[in-house]
Amino acid sequence: MTVTTPETLPSTARTAARVVDAVKVYGGGDTEVRALDGVSVDFPAGRFTAIMGPSGSGKSTLMHCSAGLDSLTSGSAFIGDTDLSALDDRRLTLLRRERIGFVFQAYNLLPTLTVAENITLPLDLAGTVPDQEWLDALIDTVKLRDRLHHRPGQLSGGQQQRVAVARAFAGTPDVVFADEPTGNLDSRSGEEVLRLLGRAVRQTGRTVVMVTHDPVAAAHADEVVFLADGRLVDRMAAPTAERVLDRMKAFDGRSRTEAPS
Repeated sequence: MTVTTPETLPSTARTAARVVDAVKVYGGGDTEVRALDGVSVDFPAGRFTAIMGPSGSGKSTLMHCSAGLDSLTSGSAFIGDTDLSALDDRRLTLLRRERIGFVFQAYNLLPTLTVAENITLPLDLAGTVPDQEWLDALIDTVKLRDRLHHRPGQLSGGQQQRVAVARAFAGTPDVVFADEPTGNLDSRSGEEVLRLLGRAVRQTGRTVVMVTHDPVAAAHADEVVFLADGRLVDRMAAPTAERVLDRMKAFDGRSRTEAPS
């Protein structure tokens, strides 16, 4: 498998995903909610970025709009240099299939398929022949070589999420979006999945953008992006769990200070 690092990517490709002046409004009138309020942020290629913020800060909305799972009210979202708002539904579906991988809190595996079949399912549905060298390296990375003929019901939660991670990377996507990928796992299994995501970024040069509420999980990332009230308020390079927790406490303190008496 050829390993691609950020340094070997052309300069035009060094941002895997980004949003510019992103606004997302739900509802109207008295029930209007501005989930995103003018957010501009880039997610560098070949890096692991975590998105954090208090409940209701807009972090999941940012991920969904960045990944083309939801559309912005105004502003722009890009995968590489491709403006998602310029794509019709068919082309947007193709882009998500070919250039984006997803890992969710629920593993979303088909119980009647084997591990191997679950990993290659998106490729099979697209009629794409897998790159066997890439798949072999990926299976070794997620340590599932001895589980390929098992079905999801025969696996632990951590193993099932590792299958989901392998499936997300199987099509060699430009970027993998992970929404609370350790939310259903115990701490040990969650740690394994987070280390796996970091290893996949380092060994393959792919990009991971992860939404999480957990400072320990965020500490596995290269950088943390912080949202509050639908706005980008901070970025932290080389995060540690302690520094992330301190930053989150500042949000909580501000919320209590601003709360009406």
